[in-house]
This record gives sequence, C-alpha cells and structure tokens, in this order.
Amino acid sequence: MNRKERTAEKVEELFHIPAAGDEGTDPEFMQILQGFIFGDVCYVGSLDNRMRELVTITVLTTVSTLPQLDAHVQAGLNAGCTPVEIREAIYQCAPFIGFPKTLNAIQTMNQVFARNNIPLPLPSQGNIQDSQERYEKGLALQAPLYGDEIARKYTWLPGEFAQAVPRFLTQLCFGDFHTRSGLDRKTRELLTVVLLAALGGADLQVKSHLEGALKAGNTREELVCALVHASGYMGFPRLFNALNAGREILTD
Repeated sequence: MNRKERTAEKVEELFHIPAAGDEGTDPEFMQILQGFIFGDVCYVGSLDNRMRELVTITVLTTVSTLPQLDAHVQAGLNAGCTPVEIREAIYQCAPFIGFPKTLNAIQTMNQVFARNNIPLPLPSQGNIQDSQERYEKGLALQAPLYGDEIARKYTWLPGEFAQAVPRFLTQLCFGDFHTRSGLDRKTRELLTVVLLAALGGADLQVKSHLEGALKAGNTREELVCALVHASGYMGFPRLFNALNAGREILTD
C-alpha cells in the first residue's frame, strides 16, 4: 500500500469514516495530519491499534484537548479497548495532571460511553479496603520498580513533610490507582512514561519511569514506539526531550 492507501485504511479502522478529502475549511491541514499520524506513524513499530489508542487517550488527557479526546475514546472502543481499560488509562493521569483536568477528561469519556449505550457507572476496579492498605499495597507495587528513591530525596523537607510527601505519593499513585484492576502493570507503566513525556518538564521522571517500565515487562522497542506514536499529539520537542532523557536506558 502507498501512504494514501495506508491512511485511508487506518482512518476507516479507527473512526469508521473515510480519510480527509477536499471537504471542510482546512482540507490540506487535515490531509497532512492524517497522513503523518495514520499513514506514517501507525505503521511503524510493534504496538497494535488498541495499545496505540490507549497511548493517544493518555496524551490527549494530559494536554487537555477534549474534542480530540472525544474522537479517540470512540476510536479506542472501535479498536477493541474495553470501557474499563479506557477509564483506567484516564483515571491514572490524576496524580500527574491534577484532579480538575482528569475530571474534564472523565466527563468527555462518559459522554462517548453514553452515546454507545454503555451503562454507567462502570464496574468497580478498586482493591483497597482501608486507609492502611493504601500505603502497604501501594508500596508493594512501588518498591520493586522504584525503591525508596523519593523518600531518600526529600528528607530535607521541613517537619512532617519529609515523611508526608513520599507517603502521599505512594498512597495516591500506587495505592489508589496502580492497585486497581482493569489494566495490567506493564500497560500502566508504559502509559505513565507517555504521560510524563507529554506533560513536559519532567525529564527526571521520564528517565525513572522508563527504568520502571522495563522492569514491568515492556521492551525498549515498545517504549520508543509509544513515544513516537505520541509525537503527533504532543509535538516533536517533547518526543526528543523524552528520548534524550532516556537515551542511556533505551540503548543498554
């Protein structure tokens, strides 16, 4: 297939519509956009449509582009993502982008689910019974991948904050979200890498989570593929920042 044929095939697969033609106010721009994302990037690397849409949904949630998120939640369903997988990908963005942006993304997601007659609320995926479990089970997931790096780095904080800040991280990121069912650990770590890359200004965290993602079972090729796939949504500067931050890890 040539590039135009690849673009048409992928747009039909994901959105069930024809690729952009000469219609609309900016047909040339849409042809460039679709040609790059769906004619080029989607055909390079090992990730399938389902995983690529989870990556896309994560990036669009991070950069808070809700009209495009609406379209890609639908594309995710078309690609075989379950509603729970999509929800979990969006939920776990909260510790990184904050609750308000995540709530906006959840509202957009639920509008798509409603249009598809998907009953809400979705089945619960929580596995925490009490507040003590939030820390214990969170730490059990965090420590094998990241050790006690955060606790060691922030001992200089004044008073109770030296313990509170690392504890909050463990309880929220890992206790409240990573203990949930619906996405396996490997996928959660891959999506976290993409999220941090899309966030910008988080090179240290990108490097740390690339290491964690490898420990969780991702390959270097899968991680690079996910980052390159995200480039059309987050831009090349953030792609190169992430690749540069992880160069030693990705070339070992």
